[in-house]
Amino acid sequence: MLSLPVYLTGLAMGFSLIVAIGAQNAFVLRQGLLGRFVWPVTLICAASDAILILIGVLAFRQVAAALPAFEPVMRYGGAAFLIWYGLRSLVAALRHPGALAAADGKAASLPRTLLMCLGLTWLNPHVYLDTVVLLGSVSAQFPGARASFALGAMTASLAFFVTLGQGAAWLRPLLARPRVWALVETAIALTMWATAARLLLFR
Repeated sequence: MLSLPVYLTGLAMGFSLIVAIGAQNAFVLRQGLLGRFVWPVTLICAASDAILILIGVLAFRQVAAALPAFEPVMRYGGAAFLIWYGLRSLVAALRHPGALAAADGKAASLPRTLLMCLGLTWLNPHVYLDTVVLLGSVSAQFPGARASFALGAMTASLAFFVTLGQGAAWLRPLLARPRVWALVETAIALTMWATAARLLLFR
């Protein structure tokens, strides 16, 4: 049976963790601004979060015990991926692309976009720390009501990604200026590199 207080706690915790701008959020925002594959991207992000939240809630102790073995691989692999993606965004910014270059024939296809989304989600150790470790540890405080906590956190994730992706459409008129779009790409590059730096410099 759903416990409303525990559900609301999970909802609040989920929002507090996901609102901070990170690599995943920056990618969803970019797709929303471009208007390309927004629903598939937002649903993949929300579904991935839901899976990780379930893992954390149902198997937190086992995951915590195994985490040291995977942490170095995830940290360095994730940092390399983020550095590459940041460089890709910076190159796009320097070329001053037209706003909403989604109509460009060279725009990323759906499979490539989804692979990029999966990479930014599953190759980022911070995602595991937030969803599996932190939410998993907090859910342990609610024996018998952990499902309510998990459902609240999942609701926060879905609501945030849908709002971010669909709400970005309101900013499209501003992005009609190539220089503004270049600033967006630069900000995304800096976000990716800042996340990579945190992975490499802070443990």
